[in-house]
Amino acid sequence: MEDIGSKIRELRKDKGLTVTELAKSVGCSPSFISQLERGKVSPSIATLKKITDALGINIVDLFLPTNHREPVVLREHERIETSLKKWRVKVQLLVRSTEGKKMQPFYTIIEPGGGATKPYTHYGEEFGIVLKGELELNLNGRVYRVKENESFYFSSHIPHSWRNVSKGETVVIWVVSPPTW
Repeated sequence: MEDIGSKIRELRKDKGLTVTELAKSVGCSPSFISQLERGKVSPSIATLKKITDALGINIVDLFLPTNHREPVVLREHERIETSLKKWRVKVQLLVRSTEGKKMQPFYTIIEPGGGATKPYTHYGEEFGIVLKGELELNLNGRVYRVKENESFYFSSHIPHSWRNVSKGETVVIWVVSPPTW
């Protein structure tokens, strides 16, 4: 699998954008985009979302092989996995492509203390079920503790953040609708 930076460079060039043009539409410096494309820096999810919006794609598209076919059944060993090191999270895509789909499911493994600690918003809705551990959801300042075998559902328009508050890994099946990641 290609790294994110080189994929962004490829997509930027395909769109006919310069580093400066992409940086301006994202609201960051051209230097940051250049460093990202060379694998020297790692973006936040919020910045990655702005970049993919500017490129007219979903975040998941950065992790898909160029030529992919959607199977009816996706075996565990066929999942595409990525690590979000700043968040201390591993995300496995439970579908290969979001093209034509109304939702996007993930198998999410969050290390102790890991998560998205800065609130963010986006279009859509989110649903999840905690399979293992405990997840703390912060929805616009209101904190919810979601324990094993409990589920959650909220509008993604609400500023939200989340983190693993257990001593071990927290595992969540997370579904975002429409696909925006």
